[in-house]
Amino acid sequence: MLIGLLALGTAGLAQATVYPLPKSDVPVVGGDQTVVTVYEDTLYDLARKYSLGSEEIIRVNPGVDPWIPGAGKTLVVPNTHILPPGPREGIVVNLPEHRLYYYPKPNRDGTREVITYPVSIGKMDWRTPFGLTRVIQKQKNPIWYPPESVRKEHAAAGDPLPPQVPSGPDNPLGLFAMRLAAGNGTYLIHGTNNPIAVGLAVTHGCIRMYPDDVAALFPLVPVGTPVRLINEPLKVAWVDGELLLEAHPPVDAQGQSFEPDLEQFSGLLQKAVGDSTVAIHWDYAREVLQKADGVIATVGLEADLTPPAAPGSPSDTPVTEPPSAAPATPPSGAAGTEPPTGK
Repeated sequence: MLIGLLALGTAGLAQATVYPLPKSDVPVVGGDQTVVTVYEDTLYDLARKYSLGSEEIIRVNPGVDPWIPGAGKTLVVPNTHILPPGPREGIVVNLPEHRLYYYPKPNRDGTREVITYPVSIGKMDWRTPFGLTRVIQKQKNPIWYPPESVRKEHAAAGDPLPPQVPSGPDNPLGLFAMRLAAGNGTYLIHGTNNPIAVGLAVTHGCIRMYPDDVAALFPLVPVGTPVRLINEPLKVAWVDGELLLEAHPPVDAQGQSFEPDLEQFSGLLQKAVGDSTVAIHWDYAREVLQKADGVIATVGLEADLTPPAAPGSPSDTPVTEPPSAAPATPPSGAAGTEPPTGK
C-alpha cells in the first residue's frame, strides 16, 4: 500500500512533521490514519496535536462539531502530502494548502528529510506575496511594532493598538520570528498567541505557525535560507502507474479561499498531466476537485500503448481461457478515498 501508519516526529516536534525524502522519484510522504475521540477532545486540539490546520481536519470530517465532537467518534487525520513542485531546498510555502515545507541540508549519511507544518496566510486586502525570497533576520522574543495601517484598522474596530507590543503572551508574533526580504522586510514567519487560527487566512500578510512548530523550526533555519511562496491548489504525482491527485481550495489575490471552478480545475489537472498518456476517470476526478479537501485520491491510470504482438509471433500464444475482465469501477483512492461506483 502507498499509505502506511502515521509517521512520528522527532522529539520536541508535533506528530507527523518529519519525513524521510523518498530516494525514488515518488514525491509522496506521510500517511493518513484514524483516531478515536475521547470526551475532552476538540478538533482544534487534535489539529494542533497532529500538525494540521484547523480547517484541514474540519474539512475531512464533515458533520462533526469542532468544539464538541463527543467521545467515541472515529476521525480521519489527513497527513499524506504530495511534495510541492520545484526545487526541494529551503522553505516552500504553498498558500492554497496553508502549509510550509522545509528541506534541511542532507544528513551525514547522505539521507534527506522534509519537515512540514500548517500555517496561516494573509487575509482581505493584506496579501501574502508570491515568488522567491529569503530569510534576512531571526528574532527571539520579538517586539511587535504594528504598522500604521494595522493600527488604523484596529482603531476603526474599537480595539486601539499601542505603538509597540512587548514580547510576551499578548504578542501576536509569539516568541520566534523570521523576517523575509519580501516587501522590504515587512513579512515574517512567526508564532502566534492565537493558535486556534492556524490554517486560516487571518493574518496581515505574514505566515503564522503554531508556537511549538515555530519553536522547533527556528533553530534549524539559517539566515539566508531561500523561501519560495507558491500558489498550487492542485498537486499530482505518478506512483506505480497511478495518477494521484491532491486538491485544495484555491486562494484569491487577497489570500482568501473560494469554491473551485470545476472547468478551471479540470484545465489545471490536464496541464499538470502534460503529455503523459493517461486514462482519467473524469467523473471521479471532478468529485475530488469539487471537494478539494486535500485527501489524496487515485483518479487515473497510465495508458499502456504497447502494440499487440503480430499474429504468428513467438509471443502469440493461444489462450484457452478468456482473461478476467478488468474492474468496471475506477481505481481506489490512494489515501483511503474510494471512487464512486456504478458510474
